[in-house]
Amino acid sequence: MSAPAVADLFRPVLGADAPITVRAYDGSVSRPAGGDSVADVDVRSETALAYLAGSPNTLGLARAFVSGHLDVDGDLYTALTAMSELTISDVSPRTLAEMALRLAPIRLRHRNLAPPPQEHRQHGWMHSKSRDAEAIAHHYDVSNRFYEMVLGPSMAYTCAAYPSETATLEEAQFAKHALVADKLALEPGMRMLDVGCGWGQMSMHAAEHHGVRATGVTLSRDQALWAQKEVARRGLSDLVEIRHGDYRDVPETGFDAVSSIGLTEHIGRAQLKQYFAFLYSKLRPGGRLLNHCITRPDAAHRAHADPFIDRYVFPDGELLPIGYLVSRMNGAGFEIRHEENLREHYSKTLKAWTANLEANWDECVAEAGEGSARVWKLYMPACAVGFDLNNIQLHQVLGVKLDDQGRSGFPLRPAY
Repeated sequence: MSAPAVADLFRPVLGADAPITVRAYDGSVSRPAGGDSVADVDVRSETALAYLAGSPNTLGLARAFVSGHLDVDGDLYTALTAMSELTISDVSPRTLAEMALRLAPIRLRHRNLAPPPQEHRQHGWMHSKSRDAEAIAHHYDVSNRFYEMVLGPSMAYTCAAYPSETATLEEAQFAKHALVADKLALEPGMRMLDVGCGWGQMSMHAAEHHGVRATGVTLSRDQALWAQKEVARRGLSDLVEIRHGDYRDVPETGFDAVSSIGLTEHIGRAQLKQYFAFLYSKLRPGGRLLNHCITRPDAAHRAHADPFIDRYVFPDGELLPIGYLVSRMNGAGFEIRHEENLREHYSKTLKAWTANLEANWDECVAEAGEGSARVWKLYMPACAVGFDLNNIQLHQVLGVKLDDQGRSGFPLRPAY
């Protein structure tokens, strides 16, 4: 292969005008057409090319990055923003064919190359209980200590709600839980079901600040164990129960409120009707549901996660347009009372998590392994770019189960 060929092979994937310089192991360099560069992509070995040959898209690039055969010198958020306008569909079939031809010998030499061990493939029926449990275990049962370092003291792995530009991550996560509590109109003595409760922070907030009896459910064993210990440490055992299990196995009914924060993304279109119907059945008349989840802006955007996100981060994730979600929620019997988009808040949240990862990099690597840390190093800035460019959104939808006389119990002008 001629000297400049290695670096030049990456240019069609990155984009001719993307302000990224490519430097390769053979000494070749490919600079952007415009001249100025915001970051350097370092192709460290032929293995990076082999991954690209096998999957000439974001999955191939991610495999090379996660395995350490490709790296970025410079701010990843800035670099990904610079490349964000390009998708593999923008590359002409002729260019892809030329790339495949030039990469064929490399692919042949590395035909037995396995993906990095952090890559995950699902098994069984889509969204069966066993398959959902496998997906959750892949992402969440990594290391509670790792999550403590990345998420910070709030231990909330969902979009925060920043009360101001200068608010800290912890302040913003508290504000998010307070916002959910306000929308659910939580009061002492109420019963709340917290589905997909994560490390139990919404359940503990409801109990600690509103006197609510909360039942949290998570498919992650590690999350449940951590949350159970934290509930005891805070002296909330009389009010909060954290269960390790599937929300579909909760037998109790008559809850005053249901909190669903960051679960709907894992439900899938085919199961959405049953999901909202199940939550509706858990509420008493007048009870409220707050559904907080990532969505896509419209039906034109892809429903299934990017191949990198699907294999390395959220297996089986499926994003739906907010209109579809509202329609299904309404179809299950809920009267929709409020809706808002918090996508800018999620970008800020992801950037704060990224800063935590960078500040604790050595300890995070020691705890979870370099490959897992590199997954997070790539996926969080990539998602922040997605929220900033409106490729993905974050919506909160508030619904109520009306009583037999059609009464909602809402004040004329709620404060939120």
